[in-house]
Amino acid sequence: MTKSRSRGAFALLAVLHAVGATVLVALVAFATPASADTTWSVVPADTKGPDGRSVIDIDLAGGQQMTEHIAVINRSTQPVDFAIDANDGYLTAKGYFDMRPSDVKPTDGGSWIEIPDKVTIAGGATAVVPVKVSIPQNATPGDHPAGVTASIDTISGQVRVQNRVGVRLNIRVTGNYVAKVAVTGLRADYHWSWNPFSPGTVDVSYTLANVGNVRLAPDARVLTSTFVGESAWDDKSEAKAREIMPGGSRTFSARVTGAWPMGSIDTTVMAIPAPAGKPLPGITAERVASGTALWALPWPQLALLALLLLVLLAFRISAVLRRRRREKLLVMGGRSTPPLRA
Repeated sequence: MTKSRSRGAFALLAVLHAVGATVLVALVAFATPASADTTWSVVPADTKGPDGRSVIDIDLAGGQQMTEHIAVINRSTQPVDFAIDANDGYLTAKGYFDMRPSDVKPTDGGSWIEIPDKVTIAGGATAVVPVKVSIPQNATPGDHPAGVTASIDTISGQVRVQNRVGVRLNIRVTGNYVAKVAVTGLRADYHWSWNPFSPGTVDVSYTLANVGNVRLAPDARVLTSTFVGESAWDDKSEAKAREIMPGGSRTFSARVTGAWPMGSIDTTVMAIPAPAGKPLPGITAERVASGTALWALPWPQLALLALLLLVLLAFRISAVLRRRRREKLLVMGGRSTPPLRA
């Protein structure tokens, strides 16, 4: 049985350890395989060594090529043979950048990368590895994410464990860029407040699909509207947390407060497909909106009104009973009084 396990760190975040996935790095990543003292990191580089970049951005036209570099740093004391691998990149459900396993054949940007199969690095040394990227003549304009990793295998019983650390490559083929999103799966649910003097909330979930050819970090605004007013929620998360690759989609959620349950509540999601990464001059980002409606009755307010009516009714009945009791006592008092004699 063969099992692949990866450990590493992802761009612009602290070091992360992952099991069952390849984690790419943008700053410095360290990997320590199980049952070994080998540690290493992989970072973007120039011909001299690490150059301080977080990721490798490549913009080329179809038919062009260029050579980039990564630095593999062996932080252990003994020589290590590292396998070098390139493959297509993608985003996980939580928005982390990852790349396909080494035993899966690349079909997109990863297939355009030429690298050495392996490199042997002495203990404490650094090797600069060339990464040649050749864009096919008929490549589709837009973004084609990929990654390059350095890995070693260890054996634990009958399980082969592959430890991979790598660098993200944002490969962009120049041409006619399209920044476009679609809003689908919009759902809104109303939640009443127990306090009848406070408004409730609207929980909204929706899916944004990147139907263009460049990676996006779309801005989103959720608006709820009733006949007594409007409430809004703006997505203030960082651009990386909203990134969507071409052909990909992600589901988001929002909670809009201050919505009074006064009948029909209209909910609208407005998305603006802002490109991720470097600005793209001349790109027109058209807003896309989708709406839905739900019905929310003012149950807490009606319950309060019913309670007030019951209290008023109780006071009314109590007052009637007291009046009748007094009248009865007066009648009984009049009957028991002896007549006066002349």
